[in-house]
Amino acid sequence: MDVNKKVDLLLRIGVAFAFIYPAISAIFNPFAWIGYFPPFLIALFPFDATILLHLFGVTEVIIGLWILSGKKIFIPSALASLYLVGIILFNFVQLDVIFRDISILLMALALVFTHHKSE
Repeated sequence: MDVNKKVDLLLRIGVAFAFIYPAISAIFNPFAWIGYFPPFLIALFPFDATILLHLFGVTEVIIGLWILSGKKIFIPSALASLYLVGIILFNFVQLDVIFRDISILLMALALVFTHHKSE
């Protein structure tokens, strides 16, 4: 395996882990994660906010597994980037907690740029 493929695999594993872990963790401790949703988003849904959290978690797992699959990486990497931009923008006052999301965003963008023309 050449260096570029190894780097690509490491980026995919890193971004996928960052998307799959919170979704699984939210099942066991939803209140550790629910606070990252902006209040206006929670207000849009008439049901329990934990349902919104778990629906979001399902999409995170799908994105993570799709990135891990190695198939058409541009699409899930672009979606991951959009998710991360939203998380960063709506939680910027918590920069001491979400600063890692900026690094993960850059990893996802690296996948976007790497796979933009190759698919």
